[in-house]
Amino acid sequence: MAAFVGAILCQASDRSAWLAAMLGDRYPKHGQVIIAAALALAIGNGVGAVGGMLIAPIMTPNARALLLGLALVSAGVAALFRAKRPTPLRAGAGAFLTALICLLAISMGDKTQFLTVALAARAPIPALAAIGATLGSLVVIIPAILAGESHYRSLPHRPVRITIGLVLMVTGLISALGAMRLI
Repeated sequence: MAAFVGAILCQASDRSAWLAAMLGDRYPKHGQVIIAAALALAIGNGVGAVGGMLIAPIMTPNARALLLGLALVSAGVAALFRAKRPTPLRAGAGAFLTALICLLAISMGDKTQFLTVALAARAPIPALAAIGATLGSLVVIIPAILAGESHYRSLPHRPVRITIGLVLMVTGLISALGAMRLI
């Protein structure tokens, strides 16, 4: 559940949804773009879960809680800044392949993946962190694909980004301070 909610918050303030909206405008076959987005997100979050699973055995419980706090604070700080307009790949590869490559490239190393690493390191079943993060991301990405860029850009991004950033930072600080036994 934490991965699901965290991914929704991270994606709502990220460039991935904007890129998905652009791809939704470019390709009228929304089904192909949605399937490619789901696959790209599953791969990215799967890589994050594997990373979390690999580092978990060498970390103490407090270190894992601190990692989660850092991931949340990092995502919160990043959410405060306006995202730069993404540039989709200009290729004749078709809707599915273009969406898969573009969304996979933009999701590698982003704040959702970092959060997935941290949550998977704490989870008894790391795959659930990847599944939750993928489903949470799709809650934001699918409406963006269906709405298109003009509708996506008409949303009140600034107040949403600031609210999400503050929520993530406060949650992360509480987790980090608890990990260091300061609260």
